[in-house]
Amino acid sequence: MSESVLFTEEDAGNNKRFGIATLNVEKKLNSLTLEMVGLLYQQLFDWEKDEAISCVWLQGAGEKAFCAGGDVRCLRDKIVALGAEQAQGFVQDFFENEYRLDYLIHRYSKPIIAWGNGFVMGGGIGLLSGASHRIVTETSRMAMPEITIGLFPDVGGTWFLNHAPGRTGLFLGLTGAHFNAADALFVGLADRFIQREKKADVMAALKQQHWTDSGEKNKITVSAVLREYENLEQLPEGNVRPHYDLIQAVTDGETTEQVVENILAIESDQRWLQKAVATLKSGCPSTAHLVFQQLQRGKKLSLPEVFQMELVMAMQCALHPDFPEGVRALLVDKDGKPQWQHASVSEVPAEWVDAHFQAPWAQGANPLLDIR
Repeated sequence: MSESVLFTEEDAGNNKRFGIATLNVEKKLNSLTLEMVGLLYQQLFDWEKDEAISCVWLQGAGEKAFCAGGDVRCLRDKIVALGAEQAQGFVQDFFENEYRLDYLIHRYSKPIIAWGNGFVMGGGIGLLSGASHRIVTETSRMAMPEITIGLFPDVGGTWFLNHAPGRTGLFLGLTGAHFNAADALFVGLADRFIQREKKADVMAALKQQHWTDSGEKNKITVSAVLREYENLEQLPEGNVRPHYDLIQAVTDGETTEQVVENILAIESDQRWLQKAVATLKSGCPSTAHLVFQQLQRGKKLSLPEVFQMELVMAMQCALHPDFPEGVRALLVDKDGKPQWQHASVSEVPAEWVDAHFQAPWAQGANPLLDIR
């Protein structure tokens, strides 16, 4: 049985080494399990302390995906097998450790280069978003599609969706719309566009650099190398920037109901917009409210506070029935017919939404209060 994450070290300039972490579950599009999260966290922690490691390269096995998200089917299986209350320990371990890993990447003192080729969704964006150098290619296909399963855009989504231009983050969170390399650059989820055929050349060039003991100087070195290999003439045409004015207009509302109604009223012959509208229409009504509320409540939160709030929300989603039902319909039975608890966004009670922001722990503080 192959290891779920592979770690290698290669010689680099000035007697330094180059750490390479490869998500190695190609048949599952490198979806994150609790085991993978633990392995990644420990190795990144060790590499940060190792003075010989100059930088880290994070990638997915194969050409199809960097990481298509967290293994939500495993979470659903635990909830069904044990019951929502009894599964809370496993659920907390999964989300808490995933968020700790994401936060470690955000605050990492050394360069982390994330090769975001192929599918980069959900938990994959959580890994990518915090890296110091985020590369997308012509095959990058990204999304925060949690509205299809009754979850919400977590893994720091409150942070990076709120930092996207205008209200594009709200639109992407509500519709689960797929976006490409050009879109990722525009909304601030990528730094460089490099064609995938240049990957080996980029890695070879990085290994030849004169590395120092300074993480900040090494980040500058990485930036210089990546700049040389970027070729924006090959950048695919995006969808978010061309539709920016429309997105701003339809998301200009004071309530979830207003914004959803505006989006569902879009009439367009553009396939991208049609799919966005269709996904929202069939998506989880509760999630629509959670997306709207998390971005409103999270506007002025620090990054640690964002992860603390999202842990509460994730735990509550596991306690509420929409999440396991959404996973069942999409990934287990694959009937595409989830039976949501509420038939429409307008029918979701405010108390139901507010309950998702209430700490589920009977005693004790939020487990993520220690992140700084």
